[in-house]
Amino acid sequence: MRYDVRGELLGFPDTKSVEIVEIDSLFSTLKDTEDENISFTIVNPYALREYSFDVPTDIKVLLEIDENSKVSVYNILVIQKPLEKSTINFLAPIIINHDNNKLAQVILEPKKHPDFGMAETIESFKESK
Repeated sequence: MRYDVRGELLGFPDTKSVEIVEIDSLFSTLKDTEDENISFTIVNPYALREYSFDVPTDIKVLLEIDENSKVSVYNILVIQKPLEKSTINFLAPIIINHDNNKLAQVILEPKKHPDFGMAETIESFKESK
């Protein structure tokens, strides 16, 4: 599925359109549709942990989200070897409104979300289950 990027993805200001391909219930790939060299592995945070935050009003407006919108949330994964050492940034989620295929990245304040880290390993969730 193709999505229009609203705002910008951190560090990738020229990425305006992406495609997301699901690998399994945990992993997906997010690819820039204009630049084949830009792709990210993203994860479904709800498959790993309890994860909730309020979507900021400006992002709701940007993505045209209302109480009836079909929304998904992903987090970017930095791949390491072995895979269990890979890290997830829970402070910069990607929000998708499936009703209009718009996507934006949110930056959460660490002080408001002390349980979310910028580099939490996959293995830390395997051990806690």
